[in-house]
Amino acid sequence: MSEDLSRVPVTILTGFLGSGKTTLLNHILTATHGKKIAVIENEFGDISIDDKLLQKNSQFKSDEEIVEVLNGCICCTVRQDLIAILNKLRQRVRSGKLHLDGIVIETTGMADPAPVAQTFLAHAKIRGFARLDG
Repeated sequence: MSEDLSRVPVTILTGFLGSGKTTLLNHILTATHGKKIAVIENEFGDISIDDKLLQKNSQFKSDEEIVEVLNGCICCTVRQDLIAILNKLRQRVRSGKLHLDGIVIETTGMADPAPVAQTFLAHAKIRGFARLDG
């Protein structure tokens, strides 16, 4: 149990297009909760729509860190990008340069969340750093 608590909790935020994922992220970014949360946002296509909405509420006003994965579904074509991003966060946390209370991964409305969740079970370094929350 104590090993589980030492790992960063990860929430996968998924839902159909228009279901309110970005609205929830905006609330997380603007709420006064004192938590340091990394947000990994998946955009499918060349134009980032959600990024503009998130940037409006997070420009230097919060402790959250936003990472955007563009041009592919995070559950398939850019899964290696997700692993690379998580490894970079892991290295920054381990070095003491970054403290994280949590990570939120927003998938595109077309994504299957199962492969994203599997990332936290199949990769030893990531499994040692982060855990699925709930």
